[in-house]
Amino acid sequence: MPDPDLGNPDLDNAAYVREVHDKGLQFDLNTMSRRRMLAVLGGASALAVTGGALLSGGTALADTLEEVESETAGPYPADGSNGPDVRTLDGIVRKDIRSSFGTASGTAEGVPFEFSLTVLDLAGAPITDAAIYAWHCDRDGNYSLYSTGITDQNYLRGIQVTDSTGTVTFTSIFPACYSGRWPHIHFEVYSSLANATSGDGPIVKTSQIALPEDVSDVVYATDGYSQSVTNLGQITLATDNVFGEDSAARELATVTGSVAAGYTATLTVAVDPSGTEESGGTPPSGGTPLRLTPSGTPSASPSATATATASATTSATVSPSATTTAARPPAQPRKQQKKNKHWWNPLSWW
Repeated sequence: MPDPDLGNPDLDNAAYVREVHDKGLQFDLNTMSRRRMLAVLGGASALAVTGGALLSGGTALADTLEEVESETAGPYPADGSNGPDVRTLDGIVRKDIRSSFGTASGTAEGVPFEFSLTVLDLAGAPITDAAIYAWHCDRDGNYSLYSTGITDQNYLRGIQVTDSTGTVTFTSIFPACYSGRWPHIHFEVYSSLANATSGDGPIVKTSQIALPEDVSDVVYATDGYSQSVTNLGQITLATDNVFGEDSAARELATVTGSVAAGYTATLTVAVDPSGTEESGGTPPSGGTPLRLTPSGTPSASPSATATATASATTSATVSPSATTTAARPPAQPRKQQKKNKHWWNPLSWW
């Protein structure tokens, strides 16, 4: 696999994710778990751990769950941050995301797959009536609304509202492993359905779900996933640009099932309900999102047009090059801080 750091003009997805994933010291401190903080400050006399509680200056802080990591939304979110905003379209609130909706009629093919996400607060209580927007690539490694040949499709994207247990479930197909990334699913958490579908509501958490290697190996041996066999063989959880920090310790789903019967994935995550994050998906290289070839290999797109399929009577086409409708202000790109500041190297904080 070519090294994206060697100046390849066709910036691949791995290089882009690495670029937006490292957002500097402030982001690292805000999302650092207690385990990571203690690893950094393990010898500090002001800190001690007793019975699972963190002591600081002799005062015990309330024991809480470790919050799931905040991760990049990647370049294909369709959340309005770099062009199309599928969240605001009629029909986006649905459990079965295999088919496109509105004026589009395509269906994503692949091994049947159902995934459930349970969202808890930091005290372990279910967060009810929250909205989860989830999306992932198809079995060729392509993303609807962005990738060549499927810019007029909006499948494999949907929103669900958490139930009394804090859980949402989506019916889908098993996603591919494309070049440079471990098999994954993106998700955004919103405090309410109104915030998720208005196009203006704040994002509480942006993260990803990692899929286990053993199940992926079995799925990728079936028809339609041949390129994923090669791509998965070139990466590990430890070397993935997103999950490699801790091998997806809080993001790795439990998956059961079979190719014939389909697979079921479950993951429970903790988030701070009062948290807010910037929208993701800032396009790389001056506003043109990457397109994926049919083989699943990222390449620069010759066209910067992304079509958002609206309801049965409306079709909205927008450019991902930072143009937006008059009703919404342009999305602001993430602030890029100096990359020599890292949570794992306290000597670089000053």
